[in-house]
Amino acid sequence: MNKLLSLIEKLEKEKSLSFEEYQFLIENRNEEAAEILRKKAVKIRKEIYGNTVFIRGLIEISNFCKNDCLYCGIRRSNKKCDRYRLSKEEILECCAEGYELGFRTFVLQGGEDSYFNDDILCDIVAEIKKNHPDCAVTLSLGERSEESYKKLRLAGADRYLLRHETADENHYTKLHPKEMRFENRMNCLKNLRKLGFQTGCGFMVGSPFQTTEMLAKDLKFIEEFKPDMCGIGPFVPHSETPFANEKGGSAELTCYLLSVIRLIHPPVLLPATTALGTIDGNGREKGILSGANVVMPNLSPSSVRKKYELYNNKLSDGDESAQSKENLSKRIKKIGYEIVTGRGDVYNG
Repeated sequence: MNKLLSLIEKLEKEKSLSFEEYQFLIENRNEEAAEILRKKAVKIRKEIYGNTVFIRGLIEISNFCKNDCLYCGIRRSNKKCDRYRLSKEEILECCAEGYELGFRTFVLQGGEDSYFNDDILCDIVAEIKKNHPDCAVTLSLGERSEESYKKLRLAGADRYLLRHETADENHYTKLHPKEMRFENRMNCLKNLRKLGFQTGCGFMVGSPFQTTEMLAKDLKFIEEFKPDMCGIGPFVPHSETPFANEKGGSAELTCYLLSVIRLIHPPVLLPATTALGTIDGNGREKGILSGANVVMPNLSPSSVRKKYELYNNKLSDGDESAQSKENLSKRIKKIGYEIVTGRGDVYNG
């Protein structure tokens, strides 16, 4: 236990551990260490962001995807997926409703759908920024060329979320089809950073074939890349994928890693993810109490929410819906935090 505590103290002070030390921190965790980490993470995030929790309006624009990732419910091989694609008008309506509800960041998320080429997407982004100039637009639409990212940035997109999924190349090949390359995923993240996006990465906790060594690589990658945002959530299997019978990830380890990431990179925007709320009824609150400071309620039209099923039983209604913002606000208030209206940009000192 003494070594564990000394590593936590070192991480708090230096914002860095060796690869082996990260692995030790994960493998030897216990309730006492988790509580110490949690308290330190909360202290650090309060020093930067106070008791505020930023909200983002999530708009899932399409569940068409050209990729065939082995863990994902909207993979192209899933013939049972009820496909949909939102029109420009529908997306703008979601933003208008979200603005009235108090959202000042819109997150456009979707599969890699070739319909949304640069011209169509840039037109949508520009229109959102024209209608709501005080808002931020975040995109989470997968791998694109550097030229495409550049056009989207010029159109007004502020942020881009692209989960790296795993920082271990061998592990990456076990989660993705052969045509997807680890090197390209990492290059995309570098290009996004270079073009001036607030850039987000992230990974699944407990994904198939994952080891503590691989998780240590993820932490080291986050330490070195210093993302503006980092989305981590437990792996949750989907019945129509090759990983249907694999064991899901745990809320306990996810929250532990949220605290570690807050210590590694204190200003990071850290969501309490939908996946965490899906496997644990109080997952969102546990995430915030572990150092997270972002939540992303669903602004998508109610008619399509169930169709964007990346994993089984994904939350999309109830307190997960943007329309239930007041209920969510009450839940957050109960644990001593406050949802705030604003763009919620990353703190840059």
